[in-house]
Amino acid sequence: MKLYNLPKEYRPLLDLKQTELAIKQIKETFQLNLSSTLRLRRVTAPLFVLQGTGLNDDLNGYEHAVSFPIEDMNGAVAEVVHSLAKWKRVTLADYNIAEGYGIYTDMNAIRAHEELDNLHSLYVDQWDWERVITEKERSLQFLKEIVKDIYSAILHTEFTISEHYPQIKPSLPHEIKFIHSEELRRRYPNLTPKEREEEITREHRAVFIIGIGGILGDGKPHDNRAPDYDDYTTPNSDGFNGLNGDLFIWSDILGKAVELSSMGIRVDKQALLRQLQLSGKEERTKLFFHQRLLNDTLPLSIGGGIGQSRLCMLLLRKAHIGEIQASIWPEDMRKQCSELNIPII
Repeated sequence: MKLYNLPKEYRPLLDLKQTELAIKQIKETFQLNLSSTLRLRRVTAPLFVLQGTGLNDDLNGYEHAVSFPIEDMNGAVAEVVHSLAKWKRVTLADYNIAEGYGIYTDMNAIRAHEELDNLHSLYVDQWDWERVITEKERSLQFLKEIVKDIYSAILHTEFTISEHYPQIKPSLPHEIKFIHSEELRRRYPNLTPKEREEEITREHRAVFIIGIGGILGDGKPHDNRAPDYDDYTTPNSDGFNGLNGDLFIWSDILGKAVELSSMGIRVDKQALLRQLQLSGKEERTKLFFHQRLLNDTLPLSIGGGIGQSRLCMLLLRKAHIGEIQASIWPEDMRKQCSELNIPII
């Protein structure tokens, strides 16, 4: 349990009632802008999936999903989702979504492994989205265009909130900075990946770091990624590898970079087999999801997740994600937040 640096004499700009109304407005405004800009239709998502299908996201590869047996299915085990990265791609195929269109949904998850702090909760809520693309669109240029569209929706939402609550002044830059994780490593060779994220986001305030999961020049990845959804090994037009990345926004309240979204162009058959081999996960080719991809029954796609509570936290200038969502927190943290005038829901 830890809390990041907090401002002295913190005072929320909105009280509890205003905060609840503003949360509703942010979610409604942002998802309307996101869906119209990316041409996404809303679908209903599962809270859990069957174990052993390959549909659940194993995130960095070490997290264990919350699971339970289903009595009426002979004890088959269900897992609470970590995210819907692979489920969405199957849904694109099952709904027969056309090229250039996609889906989005409200994803709710439980991540029991999380180390709890200002930004990390046991409960995760995000907009999960996925869009069908063409072979030609499997490019870095197209990835950047989509990132710019998402960032534009964030800017529009920030402006809308500032119009309703004048005490919240717009602070995001008009444009987002793109940089590859290898370029970032070369710029700050003596810093850790997390420290690099801090430095580049402090400088530019809104940054998209490309190529998360691939091995860099020092023999290590910037951060880990499961090998079977984002494509982090295909060469791109900038001379590096990777067609995915993470979006960071600077929080003046916390004085740190906040990861708001992880997204990317998804693996095709060649990238899937390559990344499974590199990660020593070749046995996954026998799973339901992987079989569908290898048998050409899944479309090429791009997709990702955007943190709902984190976006609200950033736009409403909050110091703790517990000011936005209801979750379980250690009593010591609740006490500390109360002493710092941070009202945890």
